[in-house]
Amino acid sequence: MYKNKKHIGYSRLEVFRRIRNIYFFKNSIYLVLLFAFLLISCNTKMPKKYAYTIGISYQNLQNEFILNIQDAIREKAKELNVKLIEVDGQGKAENQIAQVENFLALDVDAIILNPFDQYGSSPVVSIANREKKPVVVVNAVVVNLNKADAYVGSNDQEAGRIAAGYIVKLLNGKGNIAMIRGPNGHSAEIQRTEGIMEVVNKYPGIKIIFDQSGNWDRTQGLELMENWLSTGKPLQAVIAQNDEMALGAQKAIEAAGRQKDILVIGIDAIPDALRAVKEGRLCATVFQDGRGQGILALELAVKLCEGQTVDHTNYIPFQLITKESMIK
Repeated sequence: MYKNKKHIGYSRLEVFRRIRNIYFFKNSIYLVLLFAFLLISCNTKMPKKYAYTIGISYQNLQNEFILNIQDAIREKAKELNVKLIEVDGQGKAENQIAQVENFLALDVDAIILNPFDQYGSSPVVSIANREKKPVVVVNAVVVNLNKADAYVGSNDQEAGRIAAGYIVKLLNGKGNIAMIRGPNGHSAEIQRTEGIMEVVNKYPGIKIIFDQSGNWDRTQGLELMENWLSTGKPLQAVIAQNDEMALGAQKAIEAAGRQKDILVIGIDAIPDALRAVKEGRLCATVFQDGRGQGILALELAVKLCEGQTVDHTNYIPFQLITKESMIK
């Protein structure tokens, strides 16, 4: 007979409950560990802290040469762990002044200025000095350049002398020339004009019969050339103070069927110009190392942030590029 007494051991239901409790306890531990792991992973993937933050105002990012400078600065910034705040001055000095004020509001560690106008953009340097922020000027100059901590660029008079010297050589010291300038008042326009005139004035047989600004713009170079060709005046060569304008002028010359009669030279050695030189559409260009300028400007800005002493003036030489020199 079955006697009603306390059963020793566990029923099936009790055993199930105990197994369930153990299961959930273990899974709770796993969940806690997983959550902790995710937290650690998230922390390791947080954006890294940059060594320095540098604000840079470009004169005009519609210009291919300036884009070369920008590309070089961006690449170097990644290498040096620098955060860039980049803005486009859009060909207006007043934009650059407002932009540097914004840089100061963001408390950047240094400023790089690629000035549009030597007079209009100069307050940027004064503002940086006032706030004790290092400022590096690149490619073009400002009237108070001596107040900047460093300058990186090329001697634009040298570029003018090289371009004019090559044209004079090809013309054997005789002929009519058109000169397409950069924006009036831009430091490169002033200095390249000085270099060109320094050479031309030595040759009485060389005459500049057309002389006007094309504002570094390819379309304006084309339109100027169309107007000059329509006058019917004899013309043997064009000296354009940058490649964009040279390429525009050459397009108009080709459309008029005058490519065998008129030589065209530019300055900067942008990719389109190098192709044109290789194909014989431009007689030459003068290489300006925009990438070298951009890289050195950022390196100097970082050194200034670190409190190092740097050279104030840093020139990167120009170089004549012809079809023959490209083949060598």
